[in-house]
Order: sequence, then structure tokens, then C-alpha cells
Amino acid sequence: MSAVRAPATGAPTPAPAPARVETPPPAHSPLAHVRATVVFLVLALVISGFAYPLVVTGIAQLIDPSAANGSLLTENGTVVGSSLIAQNTDAPYLFWERPSLSDYNTTEGMITPDGPSDPALAAWFNETLAYMREYGNFTVNATLPIWLVSPSGSTIDPDLTPEAVLVQVPRVAAATNLSFDFLTNFVNAHLSSPPIPGVGVAYVDVLQLDLDLLPIEGRG
Repeated sequence: MSAVRAPATGAPTPAPAPARVETPPPAHSPLAHVRATVVFLVLALVISGFAYPLVVTGIAQLIDPSAANGSLLTENGTVVGSSLIAQNTDAPYLFWERPSLSDYNTTEGMITPDGPSDPALAAWFNETLAYMREYGNFTVNATLPIWLVSPSGSTIDPDLTPEAVLVQVPRVAAATNLSFDFLTNFVNAHLSSPPIPGVGVAYVDVLQLDLDLLPIEGRG
């Protein structure tokens, strides 16, 4: 028979480790989700609706206050419009703007221009012919540029190509005591080059042109 050994003395027997009990995560109440959503919406509103516009407006006021305030045009201290928005002008002694599908109303947004099969497009060309017959542009062998009888993409663009302004000189000269040569030079003096050389075309801000013309005609 084999001898039975007695347990060694001196070293205590380690106690078994206690069993680890997994504590389940606390359940979130629906009210907590609603609170988090409300906080997020409030922060988004404050940042995007107030902080961001204020910062951008402040930077714009420092860089270019005139543009930040709407590029306003004044006459005798009174605001008469914006250099960015055309106005409905049909006086024979003034240069006319591009036509507008929204009657130059900035609150209506952009309206889809007439397509090639739209009867309204033919109406534009009929107005072109009527204009040329009434104001004698056939006598100077002029053709009316499409810019003068077609709306811009925004329908409120105040700019015209030089050709579309110069073709109106006979009409304005006939309605005023200003000579053909004077008006031609006056228009050429108001030409603006494209912001980036080689990109775009020269243009005339017709609203500013008319405002400068009125005092010369004695109407300002």
C-alpha cells in the first residue's frame, strides 16, 4: 500500500475567486431620448440660425460693406434700388433693361424660360420686330441682340451686353436733346469688364446707366 501524504503546511490554500456578476446597463427612458433630441435641435438652431449668419455678416461688413448691405444705389440721398436687381423701365428717354418673367419681383424666384416650342417665345421675337420698326433701328442696319428681348436666368439681372445697350441709342436720342455720338460715348464709359479676364463678356449695368443719365437730361 502506498503511503498517504499529508498536505504541506505553511502555505495557505488560496480562496476561490468570487463569481463575476455582469451588471446590465441602465435602461434609457423615452423622456431621455426626447431631451437629447430637443437639446440637439436647440444647439443646431443657435449655431446655424444665429451664430453662423452673425459671423458671416460681420466678416462681410469688414471686407465689403456695400455688397453686404445689398449693393444699394442712391439718388439725392434716397435709396432707389440695387445694382444687382433690374427695374421695369419703359420710358423712351431711358435705356431699357432685360425683360423679366416675374416683372422684376425678387420674391417669386426663378421662372423657367420659354422653350423653342412655346408660343411665348414667338411673342418675344414679335416684340423684337415691333421695337425695331417703331424706333428706327432698321435705318442703322442694326439687329436687336437676344439679350434685350430674352430674360436672364434669374429674370432680374440688370446687366446687358454693350450691343444690347448701344442698339437703343437711336431711341433715346430721339426722345432727348442728346446727340447720337454723346450717348454712344456715354454708354461706352459705363462698360465693365468681366471679373476674371478672358472669362465672360463686358457688360453695362443699365440701372446705374439710367441713374447717371437722368441728371444730364434734367430729370434727376
